[in-house]
Amino acid sequence: MLDLLFHNVTIPHSSERMDVGISDGIITYLAKTEDEVAPAKEVIEADGRVLLPGLVEPHIHLDKAYLLDQMEQDATNLTEAIQFTSDLKKSFTKEDIRRRSVKVLEKCVGYGVTHLRCHVEVDPIVGLKGMEVLLELRETFRDQVEIQLVVFPQEGIFKQPGTTDLMEKAMLLGADVVGGIPYNDNDAVEHIDFVFALAAKCNKPIDFHVDFSDDPTQLAIRDIVKRTLAYGYQGKVSVGHLTSLASVPYDEAKLIAADIAKAGISVMALPATDLFLNGRSDQERVRRGVTPVKLLLEKGANVSFGTNNIQNPFTPFGTGDPLDIALLLAHVAQLGTRQDAELLLDMATVQAAKAIGLKDHGIALYNKADFILFDTTNPRQILLERPPRQTIWKRGVKQRTIVTERR
Repeated sequence: MLDLLFHNVTIPHSSERMDVGISDGIITYLAKTEDEVAPAKEVIEADGRVLLPGLVEPHIHLDKAYLLDQMEQDATNLTEAIQFTSDLKKSFTKEDIRRRSVKVLEKCVGYGVTHLRCHVEVDPIVGLKGMEVLLELRETFRDQVEIQLVVFPQEGIFKQPGTTDLMEKAMLLGADVVGGIPYNDNDAVEHIDFVFALAAKCNKPIDFHVDFSDDPTQLAIRDIVKRTLAYGYQGKVSVGHLTSLASVPYDEAKLIAADIAKAGISVMALPATDLFLNGRSDQERVRRGVTPVKLLLEKGANVSFGTNNIQNPFTPFGTGDPLDIALLLAHVAQLGTRQDAELLLDMATVQAAKAIGLKDHGIALYNKADFILFDTTNPRQILLERPPRQTIWKRGVKQRTIVTERR
């Protein structure tokens, strides 16, 4: 007998109403809805409402969220955002980091985020404070959201002596991913080489902030592609931003996009931050400042999107709801068809899961039972009308924190 059965649900990429059964937190039954209902201890009569996999947040910064009240002035470009945050970090305490991080995590859980990848700043300014706090919170929240921690050298690796040792210590403490930011270091190639070497040594995946500008000559992605192939790291590398690619001549951009796909590199669009900070030098034909999503998809790359920052110098907006970012990206990338709506929901779930290396996410047999039940029978309406998320399950267990949609 099943522990739980969802009877008569609409699921992604199925023209048939389906029944989805759970045993011990795993999907063990998946069949077209019939008059005869499989035996289960509990049956959810869905009446055709949409059941989605849990949302996946593949790129977020918890340790520097909600900094607006601490800022003396607003950032007007990327350089200022980096500098202002660096200055603010000098006063960070573990208690402060924990309070702001918990605020975001509780919101994310309420919105139905069941997996999250967080970039944690590690440098001589803040030391390992953020990593130590987030390692604790990873355990505290493990029954609600599975958290991956990225060792992130925001200030550069070689610009800040001592960062290499701190990154290695953070990996030994239990971090999950080696991060990098080559555009904010003395030598981008040296930076990339160190990241790949550390990741290979620790047998961990890689996640870069890369090519965050409107400059078509800033293309560290080419070196990342080469190192990915040389290290045999296909499928283990993700990059966020990649906005310079949108300014590259189209024929050249097509070749780079194809190389990204060939190397199995996942791209995470970060439209809230990228729209806010890019294109500021343009007086006319102002660039959108977002990676060319359609081109990357056309060439076969795995593309998802992330919240990135929440109410700080980089992005003075944000709620922690991935569907906010989905709607924003739908506008800026001109993804407005019914098929595009399905694509955006995939990007928020299974494609984001692939980007962070999850093998068992999505509504399929023997995957984990992480779900959201929406009060609509039309998947497209999840983006257009934002119907309430009625209930959220993590490994088949109903979650208590449910956020009512903003109207």
